[in-house]
Amino acid sequence: MPILICGSVAYDTIMVFPDRFKHHILPDKVHMLSVSFLVPQMRREYGGCAGNIAYSLLMLGGDPLPMATVGQDFAPYAERLGKLGIRQECIRLLPEHYTPQCFITTDLDDNQITAFHPGAMSESHNNRFDHVDGISLALIGPDGREGMLARVRECRAAGIPFVFDPGQAMPLFNAEELLDCMLHADYVTLNDYEAALTEEKTGKTMTELAAHVKALIVTRGGDGSTIYAQGREIVIPPAKAAAVVDPTGCGDAYRAGLLYGIEQGWDWEITGRLASLLGALKIAQHGPQNHQFTRDSLKLAYREAFGGELPL
Repeated sequence: MPILICGSVAYDTIMVFPDRFKHHILPDKVHMLSVSFLVPQMRREYGGCAGNIAYSLLMLGGDPLPMATVGQDFAPYAERLGKLGIRQECIRLLPEHYTPQCFITTDLDDNQITAFHPGAMSESHNNRFDHVDGISLALIGPDGREGMLARVRECRAAGIPFVFDPGQAMPLFNAEELLDCMLHADYVTLNDYEAALTEEKTGKTMTELAAHVKALIVTRGGDGSTIYAQGREIVIPPAKAAAVVDPTGCGDAYRAGLLYGIEQGWDWEITGRLASLLGALKIAQHGPQNHQFTRDSLKLAYREAFGGELPL
């Protein structure tokens, strides 16, 4: 059955500046800043949270259904999705816009200067999924503000269980809106920074919020994750990565494992460990959609990482 993944489908243009920004930005002149960086290295990656999650979920054997609004430059991405076999009936093309895209320049100290153009994502509230039957589960991830609020209402009305994952869109919501979305979700997932921001913004602790949902998941990067479920705090250990190359998209890979485990009805220990393993596999590759695995290789990697069997 299809799993609806609501969020961005975007291009990531990543450039490397072979020097340090601090050598070219004068602190006492930032009020009249005019700088140019020569970036000999550049690559363009397929990204966006919906596209990234769909990529890993498909390799797990799931049926991902990304839902996003895209623009006039979407053709290369559409071709890629077609070759992968990822469904596109909930991707809406708006030719008057560009596809969302992120431009990232990184220096030798791993400092980043980023510009994000939302493009068609600003019209995400005009997209629909009611023409698709049999949706078993949904994830509502970072997207246009009105689109995210609409998806919460629509999933509730349709009786579709959903994960609320505000991510970098969290500043778009006031405390009341954020709390309403979380309390009406079946599951909530946050990273540790977002969790702290949520507690500050809503006045609720993670334990208090977890009492209203089936599970609340907090990821902690290389320190693993914590799943608050059924009155328990389940500590999920990190899986050791073969190499630490690029963290972009690790959270999305984790969420693919989370969605698959929820749909399969697995316990939280197995689901969390699978999600952790996918994050470790992703971080060893550049870009959010270049890691690869088979079900057999994943079972072996799971056994080596955690000493148990993955019921794939």
